[in-house]
Amino acid sequence: MAVERDEQQQAAECEAPEPGCRDLDGTVLPLLGGLGSYQKKIILLTWVPAVLIGLSRSSDCFFTAEPQLLCRGINSSRLAPADHVAHAQVAANRSAARPGGAAPPGARDRGAPDINTTHRECQCRERDYRIHAALTHNIVTKWNLVCKSAWKVHIAKFSLLVGLIIGYLVTGSLADWIGRQLVLVLSVIFILVFGLTVALSVNVTMFSTLRFFEGFCLAGIFLTLYVTRIEISLPRHRFMVTMVANFIAMGGQLLMPGLAALCRDWQVLQAIIICPFIFMIPYWCVFPESLRWLLATHQLQAAKELFLHFLHNNRIDMDDNVKEFVSELDKEPKTRPKKTFIIKLLYTRILWKHVLVLCVNSLTGFGIHNCFAKSLMDYKVNSLSNFYIRYYLMEVIGILSCAIMCVLVGLMGRRGTLLLFTILTALASLLQLGLISYMANHLQAPFSIVFSIVGMFASHSVGNLSIFFCAELIPTVIRGGGLGLVLASAGFGQLTAPIMELHNQKGYFLHHVIFACCTVICIICILLLPESKGQNLPESIDDGDNYTRQPFIPPKKVEQPLLSNNTELKDYSGLTENPISELTAESTTANGTRSK
Repeated sequence: MAVERDEQQQAAECEAPEPGCRDLDGTVLPLLGGLGSYQKKIILLTWVPAVLIGLSRSSDCFFTAEPQLLCRGINSSRLAPADHVAHAQVAANRSAARPGGAAPPGARDRGAPDINTTHRECQCRERDYRIHAALTHNIVTKWNLVCKSAWKVHIAKFSLLVGLIIGYLVTGSLADWIGRQLVLVLSVIFILVFGLTVALSVNVTMFSTLRFFEGFCLAGIFLTLYVTRIEISLPRHRFMVTMVANFIAMGGQLLMPGLAALCRDWQVLQAIIICPFIFMIPYWCVFPESLRWLLATHQLQAAKELFLHFLHNNRIDMDDNVKEFVSELDKEPKTRPKKTFIIKLLYTRILWKHVLVLCVNSLTGFGIHNCFAKSLMDYKVNSLSNFYIRYYLMEVIGILSCAIMCVLVGLMGRRGTLLLFTILTALASLLQLGLISYMANHLQAPFSIVFSIVGMFASHSVGNLSIFFCAELIPTVIRGGGLGLVLASAGFGQLTAPIMELHNQKGYFLHHVIFACCTVICIICILLLPESKGQNLPESIDDGDNYTRQPFIPPKKVEQPLLSNNTELKDYSGLTENPISELTAESTTANGTRSK
């Protein structure tokens, strides 16, 4: 009874015209003219920096590209990759341990370099480098990060990803506490400081440290812009507005090789990528705070001023509905803002399960994507040995994946599309692991390449759709922190690639098997998620915890029974007894006759 009374009380409170319980998507945004001209300008402002975010994210593969080296003064046509040195030393140890010192069968077929050549190149005092990643100089050639210093390259690869992971967790919570606008501007200022200082690094330690802070600030920019797009758009526009930003970011990644070829030096390239962020500093004046967040946290005076600002810029007259909403804001008593920290997620009944499922989904999607990419690059196809072909193949697969995802989301919804791509990922992974070894030798390479491309295609959609799905299911009061959790999980999935490289791909098969098992588990867990297509965004913790889950296949209409009507069904059992009165001559029996 107490639980029912609490539920009735909460429902009565939300029926009252309190701004915190008001239907923002169905009431407030239409008052602002839907997606008015001012809102469109804000969305455009969130799209423009996506190019810079795409350039910054793809810069690692150019800055840390391991070159081919040759001893200066030695006339040799053979160039040994620097990253094969560690592999050659391991192969030498293994061959020494074998009886007679014989090399393992097929070692040369897997591309292991000549041990004598690599030893000679590591011993030479002066080396010539050749980089196939558009640049003539990067951090490897600048600080001679080869041979015994090659492990420092992997640490440099970690730095940006680890900075992104920590940045998502911290800036997401800060966006819920101090607002989206302030976090965005602070992130822009500090990325200019740290990003430009990266170009002045004097050693790899300084480079790695500054890249960590650059990634931290980049995470704050990406997250706040992502949340702003979600919160300012109408339900029918949310997905397309987000996907346009993804396409723009991938367009920036497509431009990266050409930009690198023009710059030629990594320091110039870093400065050119970071300097345009200076145009985001005026966002403090032109980029407003989230109206949805202000109302959800009960900052009513600031919400009123911003609401009138929207009306003025959209040139909307003050009709009766607008005046009624403004008067409701004036009637509310002035109270302290009711801000919520992400830790409240642990005390929810259902919401934490949704976030956990989407975290595992994003981790698995981006993690197994690296496994498929590694499988694709392992086969020595002439076309795939070229750096540019490999780079553009990855980007084209991502673009096609997002394009088909847009079509399927419109037809099947978020949950159905996510389930479909997860099933495709699991099938591609299981077939590649279990079926390839039983095929003939001449069929293994083609089928493995096909399964790898299909797996990369599906897993890319799984990761990106999980992030968007989370942004719609998380309430406004903790949307930044919840989205930060899922983005951090995606970052952990991406981090598995440099970890495997650091360990010289040891345990790669087990690594792939674990992620394949996770995709199977995700297929079951996705069934527990609700569908958010066309639904209003939840505002409070209670709204997110009461998000109903609809079945995949809507139930059919069942015929009404013959006895169903507005009257209650009579009890014909005749077994009920009246404890107060006894059966008398006047009493009616079960068959309708009176007792004698």
